[in-house]
Amino acid sequence: MSYTQLKKLSIVSLVVLSSSMLFPVNAASKYSEKIEEIAKTPNVKKALEHIVKQREQNIEDLITLTEIEAPPFNEQNRAKQFVKMLMQEGLTDVNIDEVGNVIGRRPGLTGSKTIALGAHMDTVFPEGTDVKVRKNGNVYTSPGIGDNTRGMVLLLSLLRTLNEQDIQTQEDILFIGTVGEEGLGDLRGVKHLFRKGGDKIDTFIGIDGGRNERLIYGAVGSHRYRVTFKGPGGHSWGSFGMANPHHALGRAIAKFSSRAPSITNEGPKSSFSIGRIGGGTSINSIPFESWMEVDMRSGDQSRLDAVDAIFQQAMIDGLNEENESRKRGPELTVEVKQVGQRPAGLGNENSSLVQHGRAAMEHLGIEPRLSVSSTDSNIPISLGIPAITMSRGGVSRKAHSPAESWEDKDSHIAIQTALLLVLAEAEMVR
Repeated sequence: MSYTQLKKLSIVSLVVLSSSMLFPVNAASKYSEKIEEIAKTPNVKKALEHIVKQREQNIEDLITLTEIEAPPFNEQNRAKQFVKMLMQEGLTDVNIDEVGNVIGRRPGLTGSKTIALGAHMDTVFPEGTDVKVRKNGNVYTSPGIGDNTRGMVLLLSLLRTLNEQDIQTQEDILFIGTVGEEGLGDLRGVKHLFRKGGDKIDTFIGIDGGRNERLIYGAVGSHRYRVTFKGPGGHSWGSFGMANPHHALGRAIAKFSSRAPSITNEGPKSSFSIGRIGGGTSINSIPFESWMEVDMRSGDQSRLDAVDAIFQQAMIDGLNEENESRKRGPELTVEVKQVGQRPAGLGNENSSLVQHGRAAMEHLGIEPRLSVSSTDSNIPISLGIPAITMSRGGVSRKAHSPAESWEDKDSHIAIQTALLLVLAEAEMVR
């Protein structure tokens, strides 16, 4: 062996050694062995087979729930149906809390810990949207059918499997339909669950997202604002020279978009976007107000705060510059109102929850892909509570569009993964 080859081998060995020091191989195998032991028990083997046989029932449940509108801040009709379906699958302790979350408890033998599974019930679509499901082979099309009605179906299928196969756990399991995950809902459902003084949840498993291999363990935080510049308005000719809210908005956007890349162009991914703009009465009028909605994101809270600080200063500078340029009339004002705040958080890749999730996927032939995103799990992750978000199963396409669809392809795998993971975390009674 040459010196160069020996040097390369030494470097590789050092990398492997460093990795094993962070998370030893035998530690990873410990979680895999636990999943293997669970999977080979007779009742779990039957359960895994039973999940495959639930396809028709799951499709029926999916259609039932999808065709009940769940627009932002108006999820109650779907929530009532979900309560009914959870009770039909054997839960007796089911309720709707103060903000609209559906919570069903499956008691464990000891109940010393609580493992929660949550799927959000809300969709992004406004009231009056046509949610009739259309079928074409194994593809089902309707707004909200994948994101995240299918997640609710996974919870029902998992509960049905546990009860029909009489599988018991040491710890309590919560089956939760959350409200307010989408858009301006601002995670209000899960924020309420993890509020100070709320019932303790030791582990949270979110069901959201389409790909079987996706395992979300970190939280992408977001700050969202609605900014409104205001003035007296006037005629575009007769009042020319007065401060113009649209001009102030344009100045502010230009300053923000030129300064924010000092943060977003380097390091871990961060982003910013002007999502909506409005205001004005006619083409020949100086508007009396101009508004925009702004979204900023990062998986690193300090970077998110840094982009936010740049944004705040840009709004002030845009206002001042427009006011200074006016020839007559009163000054403009600006209102910067926060309409959303999702905390960022770094998950623990080496936690038992993540490792059990990985092991369950690998047992079923799925190569896990760890990632970060913005989901209900943001809140527990930011609080240091073990939390992940995993696949709802099947193939989702065109989410958040009227043409949203869900394909029933290998959809049982996500349910089987959830079963093995839950039994590992809630300690199956053997």
